[in-house]
Order: sequence, then C-alpha cells, then structure tokens
Amino acid sequence: MIYTSASQWREAPKKRVLLFAMSGLGKTYLSSMLRGTGDWFHYSIDYRIGTRYMGEHIADNAKREAMKIPFLRDLLRSDSIYIGSNISFNDLKPISSYLGKPGDVTKGGLPWDEYTRRQDQFQAAEIAALHDTGHFIERSYDLYQYPHFVCDTGGSICEWVDVNDPDDPIMTDLASRTLMVWIEGTDAHTAELVRRFDREPKPMSYDPVFLLDTWSAYLTEFNAAPDKVDPDDFIRWAFTKALAHRQPRYKAMADRWGITVPQDCVAQVKDAEGFVNMIADALEMRG
Repeated sequence: MIYTSASQWREAPKKRVLLFAMSGLGKTYLSSMLRGTGDWFHYSIDYRIGTRYMGEHIADNAKREAMKIPFLRDLLRSDSIYIGSNISFNDLKPISSYLGKPGDVTKGGLPWDEYTRRQDQFQAAEIAALHDTGHFIERSYDLYQYPHFVCDTGGSICEWVDVNDPDDPIMTDLASRTLMVWIEGTDAHTAELVRRFDREPKPMSYDPVFLLDTWSAYLTEFNAAPDKVDPDDFIRWAFTKALAHRQPRYKAMADRWGITVPQDCVAQVKDAEGFVNMIADALEMRG
C-alpha cells in the first residue's frame, strides 16, 4: 500500500484514494463531498466509461431508435438534429440504458447475443478506464493543481480482477498509485440494496462466466425460453446472486491490496477532516 500507517497518511501532502464497493454504499457521496472542498480531484470511472469509451456506442444506439421514426430519420440524415448522451457524475442512466437487460424484446429486453456483446464492450471500457487512473492523477495535479485525488469506481470493478493473483494487472496498477478502500456493508445494508433494486431494477455488468452460469440456471429453474424471459424478472433474480458473488471478491481485494471501512462510518463523514480521520482509523486497524 502507498500509505502503511495513519501518520504517513495524515502527513501526505498529496493524498491518493480509490473507493470500491457495491453501488449505493457511499462511494459517490464521499467523492462528491471531497470534490466540493476544492482540494480533491474526483475521477469517476463510470463517467469516463460513458464519455470516453462508450459514448459513441450509446449515441449510435439512440440514433438507431430515432431512425425508426420517419420524421426524426429525415432530420438525422440531413444532419439537422444532434443526438448525444448527457452523462453527469450524478446521472449515468445512458450507460445502464445501453447495457440493457436480456430477454423478451416485446418487454424491453435484448436478444442474448446482443446483450452479451454490450457486456463485452463495457468490460473492455471499464478496464481501460481503470488503467487511466494514473493519467488522471498526473493530470489533476499538473493541469489543475489539485493536491488530492479520489477515484470513484463502479460496482463491477471486482468482476475483472483475479483476486487469487498477487500480480493481477488491474490491482497492481491501481494499488501502486492509490490507497484502495473498500466500503463494507452489513446484512442490513445488503437487504436495503435488494429492496431498492427490486423497486427499480437497473442493468449491471457481470463477469462473463458468472453471467452465463446465472442465465443458464434461471432458464432451467423457470423452464423459460431465452426469448420469453421477462427482463426485469431475470435481473431481479440475478441481483441477489451477484451480491453474494461480489462480496468475497471485494473482501479479498481489500485484504490483499487495501483497507476496509464500514459503511456505518462512511455515513458519519461530513467533511474532508472526517474522511481523513476515517482512513487513518482504518490504517491503524490494519496495523
């Protein structure tokens, strides 16, 4: 780790942190709070994915839908209108809308082959965006003179990491540049995430092996044909399995390459000083 003690962390003139956890546990809350102080550069992995690596895919998909409407088709073909995605740190819906859900197309689903093609695109984009972290650390200081840096990762970071490989290329790169911080939720937090997801199921990105196994298990359990699957029903069913799949991966990442902070502590952080103290306490706990 780039900081091995609380004192080293507190005294560092340039603090570099990467947050990882399931969505909804406070990564963006902390990152936005730190950005608001004026001393921290906020690098959002999902924002980078949507603007740098998948922006064209997202816009082309919107144009493809618009081309189905004669009035819009004529305007598009004559370059009379512009269609693009309006992604922000707090609104990443264009990415999730593009990822979509597999199943019955009459219910808003995607054919399996198209769905997995988009999953593969997202995997490549997220890995590239993660490796861009070093570039943005340098850019944030050299160009903007921010002394501190926080990387806000997506929940799927653990899907692309081999937690059993101490030389995993993603983690060795990130851990050499940032302090890796896992926000650990409790069973109560997990139950709330499930309830929230059940109310508004959103597309996610998964490790290809896990995704195929989960899809096959769903088809078998419910005796469903792939093109008749209710898309929302499948991703709701898969979500709890994804939580169980990701939890040990997050823990292994923190145990090998970083530190752990409880989500209850995150909820109590109100300013940069509180954040620095929380990280210092976690470093002391790790020893």
